[in-house]
Amino acid sequence: MLDPHELYDVVDEVPELGQPVLIQAMTGFVDAGNATRLAREHLLASLEHEVVATFDIDQLLDYRSRRPVMLFVEDHWEHYEEPRLEVHLMRDDAGTPFLLLGGPEPDLQWERFTAAAIEVNRRFNVGTTIGLNAIPMAVPHTRPTGVTAHASRRELISGYEPWLQRVQVPGSAGHLLEYRLGQQGHDAVGFAVHVPHYVAQAEYPAAAELLLNSVSRTTGLLLPTEQLHTAAEAVREDIDRQVAQTEEAGSLVSALEEQYDSFTRGRAGTNLLAESSGPLPTADELGAELERFLAEQTRPGDLPG
Repeated sequence: MLDPHELYDVVDEVPELGQPVLIQAMTGFVDAGNATRLAREHLLASLEHEVVATFDIDQLLDYRSRRPVMLFVEDHWEHYEEPRLEVHLMRDDAGTPFLLLGGPEPDLQWERFTAAAIEVNRRFNVGTTIGLNAIPMAVPHTRPTGVTAHASRRELISGYEPWLQRVQVPGSAGHLLEYRLGQQGHDAVGFAVHVPHYVAQAEYPAAAELLLNSVSRTTGLLLPTEQLHTAAEAVREDIDRQVAQTEEAGSLVSALEEQYDSFTRGRAGTNLLAESSGPLPTADELGAELERFLAEQTRPGDLPG
């Protein structure tokens, strides 16, 4: 493995922060409802921040699979959205310092990046690292948004009940970072919010709000969420309006609600995607049908941004 220390740069004067929380909000393979991106952008827009560490993105990004956007105007290239993977120093509403690692998830050199990220954690004496994720699930938007919590120590997520018992999933650089931190005895937590998969391609601010509230609940950080809450209400109203347009869509949502309620009562086993014991279609079938309906009803720009 190439030297991890050559993969990042840290500011010359590392400030004294105590043992800050580091929120990891990289986006890449899965970000249902754009929740992780929305949470990251909301923090950067709401709180003052400064860059204290940068990673060499040229070593980590596969540009041909995730091409950065360039703006062409008439006869010239006017703008290039340069990808950045950075650590920002921020302060919550009470003035407590914390760190935010944000940008595109590395495509390459995961082990080297993980080693580098752990070194950055040491430089800033990070106490707990918290990763944000969002996954599509066959759940209705009319029920409370769920979240799966995981951690290097069970004590870090007391009060959270598991949704799944054992499952193999595609890995991510963020999950590998949490795993390696745990192996080395560091505190690491992850939250994966459950987004109704029929709106997984749109922006779903309710999921971003829950992610930040979960971080606050675990760490005590006072993170702003008012704007996300307002946007979530607008999106909910818009989805309700679209669903109410046809009896078929309303029936699909009702069926998803019944499966969700059955699961929460413990009658549908431990897997939310399992088939219902009654005559209902599977949750996947219901969600796919509702997704098709909303796609037919929604034009670009219909959903609040």
